[in-house]
Amino acid sequence: MKFICQKAAIFKEISLALDFTSQRNSLSIVSNVHLETKDDLLIIKATDQKVGFQSQISVQTIEPGATTVFCDKFLGIIRSLPETDISFEEKEDKLFIEPVGQKMDFQLRTIGADKFPELEVSSNVPFFTLSQKDFLDMVNQTIFAVSEDETRYYMSGVYMEYNTSSLIMVATDGRRLSFIERKIEETVPKFPSVIIPVKFLTLIKKMSTGEGTFQLGITENTIFARLGGQYLYSALIKGQFPNYKRVIPESQSYTAVMSINDIHEALKRVSLFVETKAKKIFLDIEDGSMTISSEENDLGIARETIPVDYTGSSQRISLNYGYMISPLRVMEGEKTVLSFTDTGKALTLSPEPARDYFHIIMPMQPTQSGKE
Repeated sequence: MKFICQKAAIFKEISLALDFTSQRNSLSIVSNVHLETKDDLLIIKATDQKVGFQSQISVQTIEPGATTVFCDKFLGIIRSLPETDISFEEKEDKLFIEPVGQKMDFQLRTIGADKFPELEVSSNVPFFTLSQKDFLDMVNQTIFAVSEDETRYYMSGVYMEYNTSSLIMVATDGRRLSFIERKIEETVPKFPSVIIPVKFLTLIKKMSTGEGTFQLGITENTIFARLGGQYLYSALIKGQFPNYKRVIPESQSYTAVMSINDIHEALKRVSLFVETKAKKIFLDIEDGSMTISSEENDLGIARETIPVDYTGSSQRISLNYGYMISPLRVMEGEKTVLSFTDTGKALTLSPEPARDYFHIIMPMQPTQSGKE
């Protein structure tokens, strides 16, 4: 096997391929990237046997063939080379890497291409087209609420379902829930509701430009995506996702409207004094204002008051400040509204005016003194 290509072209694809490999053991075949050249194309494959990737770029094929090399080291070598054409040639179980016209070379051990696992095929999968921007918006509004508890694996991904002319995505860790329902102009075939692993969604975000469209295909066990000449897939998470509709309040009695920037910045400043794992802060809401404060500790205490549009009895809410900061980071517009009925029941954080997403936060249960 021998081919020549531009550094920039192969560097981009191998950078993506690395995320699909397993780097725990450099001698494992799934730590390698599969390279095959023919007809002036280089086909690149990678998999850790849960997710898989395939791409192709134009090259000058001198001798067709296929091999695999340790992806991490291969990428490091390419990164270190000058911006020029690079020659790649396999001889006697080694891949010789030489910048054309330069007096330098690298020899990287190879493992035969026949030992590389087969990728999942999508020949009979019904793909449908989606806007990259719509899909990325949906991912950004939910992915941070996924559970990190490995024992609750069925909540360790983002739930997605199709509802007539819209897509719904939901994520929860049991203490918060993020929901978005986006109207879809494209025709979407009926598919079973699925739980998508975070890694797949993170890779989609990394590979997407946010412009134009891409294609998704869903089967009972696997989700596939096509972005231009790139193709990726992931095994789906098995299990029963919680009934999220039971968590969403039908109506709430009180609303406090405030500037997204004001509450976000105040939370960041007050959180400097929060030391506990619970990340507890207090929101004291009264007519026209909200005071955000930390618990007093050996270092001291932090308080900040911001203006809010609120009319009602004074209320004290105790919650994990991270559960507010995460959705505020991705919330669109200038205003947000915090809705609630009782300070011990679910709170709803949403943009003002309303859009197609919202976030549910379960408060902590303070005693009359504000302590748990």
